[in-house]
Amino acid sequence: MRDRVIGRIPVLECLRAKKRTARRLFLLRDAKGLEAIRAAAGPIPIEECARLDLDNLAKGAIHQGVVLEADPLPRVPLDRWLAGSIPADAVVIILDGIEDPHNFGAIVRSASACAASAVVFGKDRSAPLSSVAMKSAAGAMEYIDLIEVTNLVRAVEALKKSGFWIAGLDADAEQDLWDADLKGRIGLVVGSEGKGVRRLMTKHCDFHLRIPLTGPITSLNASVSAAIALAECVRQRRG
Repeated sequence: MRDRVIGRIPVLECLRAKKRTARRLFLLRDAKGLEAIRAAAGPIPIEECARLDLDNLAKGAIHQGVVLEADPLPRVPLDRWLAGSIPADAVVIILDGIEDPHNFGAIVRSASACAASAVVFGKDRSAPLSSVAMKSAAGAMEYIDLIEVTNLVRAVEALKKSGFWIAGLDADAEQDLWDADLKGRIGLVVGSEGKGVRRLMTKHCDFHLRIPLTGPITSLNASVSAAIALAECVRQRRG
């Protein structure tokens, strides 16, 4: 079964990254500003479509006149990824029950922008790698390793054996994010919307961190929390 990549930026990055095989490109007939996408498509078959046809292909999503049919995004097995060349300062995002595809995609986008090495997520209780998630990621899923696992706790333990320190983001934690040493190999656990990190997962974290908030709003969206923590990892690595 093939994916449908929807929207100009996701399609352009999919074509540029060449992480997977693109099969057919559907463009709105007489649409303007698609020169870069046409150039990146190369020999891929291009079909000019009426708007109604593109609406049907996109299943109601905002397509901006562009839909790409491509092979599914590859998932990297954790054991194979750990056996590869992992940087000494690798950052991995671990998604503990992120079920909203917009949040999922936004976290992947931040992870890629902050040069994280991989995103680890469960096969169950997790948003699928859908066209909505891909569009929210704005092409970022084409540039980062996606590791889907059947047991997230076992995956965390495997990461720890490979030298990763696991930090859970928790609004009730005693230690502030800014005070933690996030250099070296770090796994950041981001909990689900509203529920946070599961209790079982909490027990397997090496430490817990909170993002100090001083305004009247006392909680953050999961994707925003992940972006702040990732940015702090970048800051510390730049010294």
